[in-house]
Amino acid sequence: MRTSSPSAAYCSFGGRVGDLFGRRRVLRVGLVVFTVASLLGGLSPNGALVVAARGLQGIGAALVAPNVLASIATTFPAGKARNSATAVYAAMSAVGITAGVLLGGILTGMLSWRWVFFINVPIGLAVLVGTGALVEAQRNTGRLDTPGAISGTGAMVALAYAITRGGEHGWSDLATVVALNVAFALAVLFVTLQVRREHPMLPLGLLHNRNRSGSYATVLFIGGGLIATYYLLTLYMQQVLHFSPVMAGLASLPVSVGIILSAGISSKLVERFVPRAVAAPGLLVAAIGMYWLSTLTVGSSYAWHILPALFVTYFGLGMGFMPMTLTAVHGVPEDQAGVVSALLNTAQQIGAALGLSVLATISTSAANERLPEAARVLQEGLAGNDAGVIATASAALSHGYTTGFLAGAGLLLLAALITIAAVSTKRTQGAVTAWA
Repeated sequence: MRTSSPSAAYCSFGGRVGDLFGRRRVLRVGLVVFTVASLLGGLSPNGALVVAARGLQGIGAALVAPNVLASIATTFPAGKARNSATAVYAAMSAVGITAGVLLGGILTGMLSWRWVFFINVPIGLAVLVGTGALVEAQRNTGRLDTPGAISGTGAMVALAYAITRGGEHGWSDLATVVALNVAFALAVLFVTLQVRREHPMLPLGLLHNRNRSGSYATVLFIGGGLIATYYLLTLYMQQVLHFSPVMAGLASLPVSVGIILSAGISSKLVERFVPRAVAAPGLLVAAIGMYWLSTLTVGSSYAWHILPALFVTYFGLGMGFMPMTLTAVHGVPEDQAGVVSALLNTAQQIGAALGLSVLATISTSAANERLPEAARVLQEGLAGNDAGVIATASAALSHGYTTGFLAGAGLLLLAALITIAAVSTKRTQGAVTAWA
């Protein structure tokens, strides 16, 4: 199980580079890197080069993602224009989650795995041409904090590896423990450097703002809820309901619909209500949806149980994500918009990795308590067409996934409490007046 994207490790670096050297310029470089890496990945003759291409894709994505959001924050003034642009950004991100996975499955099944890489080439070129419509922001006069970039990126790489390793081999695994310690040591070094540097990669003063820090913490949970729900539900539909991979992908399309609708609605609500008045109820709705998913059984109906619960979950997550995104970038100096956006992206991706690892571990443990190695037993039952074994294994796996959803509901309740306690600004996003 792979739980984190390589881009999470480089995202803060990419945002700071955009602040220093121009966001449109860095965005274009990132698109070129990502497109070339995709082409190389599709042409790779062996696994080692595929892994190298994925790492290069991560670097390209890390240069692109924070500078897209930073460009929105600096191009559109606070209020209706920025809210609408951010809603489109959130909606397209949601479409990418489901359409990307679904398209990847179809391409792999009909053509080959190489087309999962090749499909990015024309898309990357088209977006690169589209960047001509962007206006380059004024460049920062600061300098790149190379020691901070190395220590910060190293800490993120070690943390990403530890999360992935922990999800696969357990949190007491020696390599997992070592990676966590390395991540902690490099993080301490990074913070020490940021305090002492004249031009830090991450100005720590940005985190002194309670509302911004609260937004990052909330997005951490939202990222976990987004990916973990999608992953566990896809496995449930394939292993318990015996959907094909393509059918499971099609059945997950309400992920996009829910977030697209909630992004549009919340972009209007934040003009009239303070951020936590929109985000907290949204997260409570998402928790209700996740709890609803925890009541699934072996014989649950897709149309009457899975579909509405999935829609409610992602509608609520979208209601939480929009206000927190706007709060994180609101009032930030233009020359720091890149790093602020990068931190938001990093929080989302690390949250996704942690949420997936934790909830997948809970799910697997709960299933194995009912039936050791339940997933393997199910495959053996299917291979031997043994109805009794299939029923027993399916019930165990269903119990595991629903336990994971129940834990996820608890995490989303915690996220709602964090939002209520930490995001205390009284300003709505309809006001143009900036607050720090």
